[in-house]
Amino acid sequence: MSVIENAINKLRASRAGGAAAARHKEYDAATSGGGAARRREVAPEGNAGAPTRTLVINQDALRVAGLLPPSHQERELAQQFRQIKRPLINNALGRGVAPLPQGNLVMVASAVPGEGKTFTSLNLALSMRLEEDVTVLLVDGDVVNPRITRILGLENEPGLLDVVRDPGVSVGSAILATDVPGLAFLPAGRPDANPTELLASTRMRDVAALLGGHDATRLVLFDSAPLMLTTESHALAQVVGQILVVVRADQTPQHVVLDALETLGEGKPVSLVLNQSMKQPHAGYYYQYGGSVGPGEKASSA
Repeated sequence: MSVIENAINKLRASRAGGAAAARHKEYDAATSGGGAARRREVAPEGNAGAPTRTLVINQDALRVAGLLPPSHQERELAQQFRQIKRPLINNALGRGVAPLPQGNLVMVASAVPGEGKTFTSLNLALSMRLEEDVTVLLVDGDVVNPRITRILGLENEPGLLDVVRDPGVSVGSAILATDVPGLAFLPAGRPDANPTELLASTRMRDVAALLGGHDATRLVLFDSAPLMLTTESHALAQVVGQILVVVRADQTPQHVVLDALETLGEGKPVSLVLNQSMKQPHAGYYYQYGGSVGPGEKASSA
């Protein structure tokens, strides 16, 4: 049995026990009482959710940074990300299942650094944008260590934190269209002394509603900070409808996975991906639990 299976089984058992205790309690109460990209300006589209600038992405630079797979692994990884994205898209758009509330807002996280969550965020976004009837907005939500923003040379550009901090900064002015059809990008924004408080604010909920409500077919992916390292990821988790947790094979201790999942609380649909597995991928390496999410399919081995 894998680390993820053990983690999920233990978490389910503990939550089942907690639920039973809660039911007894209720009964008692009732009875008693610049680097990888360059920009070019384009005409504003006049919509708060529409990009006003275009980002030309240097995929070679992203590959050198380890955020895209080597050429010889592209086909294999593309197939795996196709299977990873499918239940997320189905839950977001209600394809064959009831759509999840805010299901088109998806947070990609990990327990600790180095598990491949940014790699997963970028490649999942690139895979999702291939869908015929959706567009994708990738948001650098790791505001403490905004790796994608930094690699793209956008550290001094307005982004998520600026939009949340200052209502005078429109969402559309910060979103960058890209030369990759169907994909847009929102940088992390300029640093703030209190990023957790910003992401936990009512204004952040309003911004998330703008990002996800602009277009019913827009999928918004947030690359989040690690769950066990900062509190920003916990605040961000409150505004999304789905969470994807990346677990690095043969490295992340089981108790760390459990602790990370516990920080998310109950009732939030969560999927887990086993990353960098040396085993042949099969149906047992992609797991989901929580909410109305059903069985998953498989995981990335990148």
